[in-house]
Amino acid sequence: MSLPHAILTALLEKPSSGLELTRRFDKSIGYFWSATHQQIYRELGKLEQAGQIRALPAAQPTRGQKKEYEVLPAGRAELAAWVARPEDPRPVRDPLLLRLRAAGVVGGTGLREELERHLALHRRQLEQYREIEERDFAPERTVTEQDALRHMVLRGGIELESFWTKWLTETLAALPATP
Repeated sequence: MSLPHAILTALLEKPSSGLELTRRFDKSIGYFWSATHQQIYRELGKLEQAGQIRALPAAQPTRGQKKEYEVLPAGRAELAAWVARPEDPRPVRDPLLLRLRAAGVVGGTGLREELERHLALHRRQLEQYREIEERDFAPERTVTEQDALRHMVLRGGIELESFWTKWLTETLAALPATP
């Protein structure tokens, strides 16, 4: 149920076309809530049909012009209600953890290389998050509540990537050396 809420959030931050939304998902929201372009366009249609968003009127009607969407009061109300609703944490479902468990049963040929690959990916993501933090959340900057919340989402990403890099480093160190 969260994809429509992610879209409503993005549109409230800035009215956008479907293409602009997919680009924004690729650059920011997608770090913690991913969606394919098809999923985003499908949800835009559902949100529009539900009366939660609308396409802004075009200055000049032209064929093939991209629609820019804005959130209507019903969409804002739905998002506010969703924010206020209690929700339990979700259990972790990570394929890498399941693969490690399976390797404990059938053996782990190629597992070290896969763990090293994951470690490199998490290190790269951690570096990217830290660069974003340095660029967008300098300590001397005036902070609004919205800025503080955005920063805390980024801090959550930094902490998760820090966890994964530490855990993967420990896991690699715990594995016996391969002959």
